[in-house]
Amino acid sequence: MLELLWLVPALPLASFAVLALFGRRMPDRAVAALGAGSIGASAAVSMLVAAAFLSNPPGGNAYTQVLWTWMSASGFEPQIVLRLDPLSLVMMLVVTFVSFLIHVYSTEFMAGDDGYSRFFAYMNLFVASMVTLVLAGDLLLLLLGWEGVGLCSYLLIGFWYRDPANGAAGQKAFIVTRVGDTAFLVALFILFTNLRTLDIQEVMRRALAEWPVGSGLAVASAALLLGGAVGKSAQLPLQTWLPDAMAGPTPTSALIHAATMVAAGVYLIARTHRLFILAPPVMTAVAVIGAATLLLAGFSALTQHDIKRVLAYSTISQIGYMFLALGVGAWASAIFHFMTHAFFKALLFMAAGVVINALHHEHNMFRMGGLRRRLPIAFWTFTIGGASLAGLPLITAGFYSKDRIIWDAWVSEGGGAGLWLAAILGVFLTSLYIFRAVFLVFFGEARTEIEKRPGAAIIVPLAVLSVLSIAGAWVPGFFSFLTPALPPFIEYHTGALTETISAVTAAGAFLFGLYLAYFFFHRRRDYAAAIAAAPLGRALHNWWFAGWGFDWLYGRVFVRPVEGMARVNRKDVFDPIYNGMAALAALCWKLLSGTQTGLLRRYAAGIAAGVIVLVAIALFL
Repeated sequence: MLELLWLVPALPLASFAVLALFGRRMPDRAVAALGAGSIGASAAVSMLVAAAFLSNPPGGNAYTQVLWTWMSASGFEPQIVLRLDPLSLVMMLVVTFVSFLIHVYSTEFMAGDDGYSRFFAYMNLFVASMVTLVLAGDLLLLLLGWEGVGLCSYLLIGFWYRDPANGAAGQKAFIVTRVGDTAFLVALFILFTNLRTLDIQEVMRRALAEWPVGSGLAVASAALLLGGAVGKSAQLPLQTWLPDAMAGPTPTSALIHAATMVAAGVYLIARTHRLFILAPPVMTAVAVIGAATLLLAGFSALTQHDIKRVLAYSTISQIGYMFLALGVGAWASAIFHFMTHAFFKALLFMAAGVVINALHHEHNMFRMGGLRRRLPIAFWTFTIGGASLAGLPLITAGFYSKDRIIWDAWVSEGGGAGLWLAAILGVFLTSLYIFRAVFLVFFGEARTEIEKRPGAAIIVPLAVLSVLSIAGAWVPGFFSFLTPALPPFIEYHTGALTETISAVTAAGAFLFGLYLAYFFFHRRRDYAAAIAAAPLGRALHNWWFAGWGFDWLYGRVFVRPVEGMARVNRKDVFDPIYNGMAALAALCWKLLSGTQTGLLRRYAAGIAAGVIVLVAIALFL
């Protein structure tokens, strides 16, 4: 069965080709069947391959499938190689299965849209690119998948391109992530120049053999790879694109946030972990960036009115937890949280989509309310997803994955009290902002009429993801299974704080956030309004609402100067030179064209005059 691995990316890619070429001439049912069916087939093949891998593990716990040689130039012969090991297996299963549920959901959610076939074509290319990324055995093939998800994010975020705001959001996502992509590309040049290969396993083997810990090349390579990861995963300082990405259709948001693009950066760091181990300063930077991002995004989520933007900032925050885990060497914990996050974040976006569709595309939570009884499916699924996101103790999958990261942040060599406190504060903020959304949307007075209720294609994926958001953490032997692909986590110290106290503290932070959300946004909303209206409250609200002013800063430091140079350079100093040359050419044409009269006697006279001039020159010279 392992030889079927190539079908996992090939099936959605083939579906994309068919839909791109013939989708407009196909009925919507056929488009839905092909779009969702190909992803379902890819997920089924993934499960068959996984079963074969688990029942009879290949030598070295890795299976390599060489498809063909990509190119050959001066000894550079990169191959199209797929590598299946415990890390890529987990990523492949999560990506294909969650993507399949989102595709099924999309068949109903996007029904009637003018771009129905185009939507599924883009979505299938998205999945194909992400699967290629996680299965790539070579950094060049990984780069192909990496750029593929970037392209698809641009196409899907700006899907409703007739709205200028949507087009601008797509452009912003593309441009901001290109900053990180450039860093990633430079890292590849450094690695190939110095290690003479782009095979991922060989790169890490040679780096360990040739570069000492803390060497300049190791630090530079890891730092540039981190730059790429920061861009794709929307971490500081390149996080600004993700909230605006909510302009795309809700299934797109679910796919980007749960199973594809934002996870790419986490996977890149985990995949190239040995390079980061050789660069301790970069490891510290990964942890600090993660801790800072989870806090900044958490505060911003507290002030948002748009339900999807709340979830967008929550994604930035939860990816921050994954970066924190990677930075302290808890590699498997980061992947564990990626898996549970894929379940509850897809559930949250899809439940939010039910609300948005039912209220005629209303996004403002303050215009919602009282939907608990009118939309019980959306209420219960959103609440389950929110509880898992916040880490409801002992019951939800999110609690176990997040609690593991919190503990790892304390006992790791690169961790400590500061990172642990940031993680605990993140739990409090998450509980506060997500239950703020629950109380605003589903409790209180009804403010909007229900126009549309979900059908089976929406309810079934929601039900499956609800179960996974609760029980998705119960995977026996998960951490030991990843050991062949990722280094095991080592607890260097425990201090005075025990794991039990840490878990209890996290549970207390969750309950405190839940209580404040209940008090301020259900029982006494007037208190919250009064705090927001006070001078300090208003200033903080505006600051956090604007994403801590990063867009304002980048606009003045980067965007405006570039725009100014473009305006100045619209007619630069070279234009008069070229315009003068054009004018001279036109003058010469005008003068010489006058000699073309069509009269033979004038041509003969001209020839005679020319001969006389030449003879005179010859005689006198």
